[in-house]
Amino acid sequence: MSEQKLSKVEVIKQEGNQLRGTIAEALQDGTVKFEEENIQQLKFHGVYQQDDRDLRKQLRKEGKDRHYMMMVRARIPGGILTAEQYLQFDAISERWGNGTMRITTRQTFQLHGILKGDLKATMQAINESLITTLGGCGDQVRNTISCAMPRREPYADVVRQDLLDLVDRFSARTGAYHEIWLDGEKVDLPTDAPEEPLYGRTYLPRKFKIGFTYEGDNCADVYSNDLGIVVHLEGGTVSGYTLLIGGGMGRTASDSSTHPRLASEFAFVTRAELGDTCEAIITVQRDYGNRENRKVARMKYLIDEKGLEWFKHQVEDRLGHQLTPPRDLVWDSFEDHLGWNNHHDHDECYLGLFIPEGRIKDEGDYRLKSVLRQIMQDYGPRVHLTTQQNLILEGIRHADRLQIERLLRQAGVPLVEEVSTLRRNAMACVSMPTCGLAIAEAERVLPSLLPQLESVLSQYHLEDEPITVRMTGCPNGCARPYISDIAFVGRVLGKYDVFVGADAMGTRLNEVFLEQIAFEDLASTLEPVIALYARERKEYERFGNFCHRVGLEALRDAVRMVR
Repeated sequence: MSEQKLSKVEVIKQEGNQLRGTIAEALQDGTVKFEEENIQQLKFHGVYQQDDRDLRKQLRKEGKDRHYMMMVRARIPGGILTAEQYLQFDAISERWGNGTMRITTRQTFQLHGILKGDLKATMQAINESLITTLGGCGDQVRNTISCAMPRREPYADVVRQDLLDLVDRFSARTGAYHEIWLDGEKVDLPTDAPEEPLYGRTYLPRKFKIGFTYEGDNCADVYSNDLGIVVHLEGGTVSGYTLLIGGGMGRTASDSSTHPRLASEFAFVTRAELGDTCEAIITVQRDYGNRENRKVARMKYLIDEKGLEWFKHQVEDRLGHQLTPPRDLVWDSFEDHLGWNNHHDHDECYLGLFIPEGRIKDEGDYRLKSVLRQIMQDYGPRVHLTTQQNLILEGIRHADRLQIERLLRQAGVPLVEEVSTLRRNAMACVSMPTCGLAIAEAERVLPSLLPQLESVLSQYHLEDEPITVRMTGCPNGCARPYISDIAFVGRVLGKYDVFVGADAMGTRLNEVFLEQIAFEDLASTLEPVIALYARERKEYERFGNFCHRVGLEALRDAVRMVR
């Protein structure tokens, strides 16, 4: 593709000297913000420049610039941390951030509110815990996710190693990260070797997401990834993996050429074939993905344009052999692994804690951040961040269980059985006031919407139904709204498009049901639909499947009848 057809971001990457840009110089220039070229380079380093949108109007009145700050996102493969690593993030958030830690849907931490002058110290502190932010964002393979259930069987170690092998294989090789953030010394590379043998000068056309899960357990929403990897077990050993390709949630409301897509079943591979096959898939996207229009640059659009068979032939040509057809997949569960669970053949258990909106914080009598700090210091559990923004504490002795429960209750932190079914299956993106793409609220308003929905469900004796609710401040889909039973997607300030009809196991997208519904009307608008579900559902029929079966027009008719 000729240079004049490249998008602005592609040109910045091409001229950015393998993610260096002028970041090092900008860190010393005494200003509070970065300029556009470095903003784009910084994303690859796990950094987004943001500003406090709550302050914009007042600062403008005062003739001042925006209050700029950085969001830093780590790369934590599979979301697994030691207690010591967790405590390092806790300390960083207190010293340089806004005092909170945000669990993302990709099993990592985001730290908000970091000023430019504190950025280098923050990055160094994260690296001191043996965790990097390189690959947290940017047009590369991002944080690789996995089912968060702590498994201690030998096969789990095999899967974990295969995951880490892919992480290492697809990590950026540039020396820029070490030069800029760590010791300032350039990394010597062979003069005849490219600095990025996989990614080249311009990396990938867009972000690339990889997710692992075990067949039957789709807690990780594996179909939402560019590359989904499904573990098959036979006789307690890993027999291989089914690969799914072409998933992605993002869309632009004003552009009908963009849309969410679930990954397609693609091939079955053995453990020995996994790495080469995944690399071939990534390089096809690298070489053919759209670099002119970023809105349609994800791999899902390449597959839609060229077809799955074309993509398959491209991969086979690179591998030098034909692919084995994928195995049929069966799914039994989608829920996070919350509550107390025992490890088989071990004198230990694990505890899955529900984290509202994924935000670890202290607020009033709710002292989640403080009590987790104490538990980490006193008991040293292994930490698993989940793709549903929750947290699992692994390796707790049975003898310590009651004391940990006592600490949580004293801190105002409920156990999962004390949280409503609707609440623990709900997610929201960060949105206001930090996300620059947000056009409506999400994290800050979902807690006030859920009680209204709970009241409606209770009225029709549906309070125990496992209905998933997800809310985002824009159509980009960061909380995976398009595979939830009910989704509220910000359209304009204070108004949301409502989606219904997804399959509970994450294998069918929902559809637009109603557009631009005011926030205060969301619960009452859905009440006729919930009433219809209570009257006419089949036995064991999930809400999303019911909506899909009866059709959108029947649901809209139910709403019209009460208006």
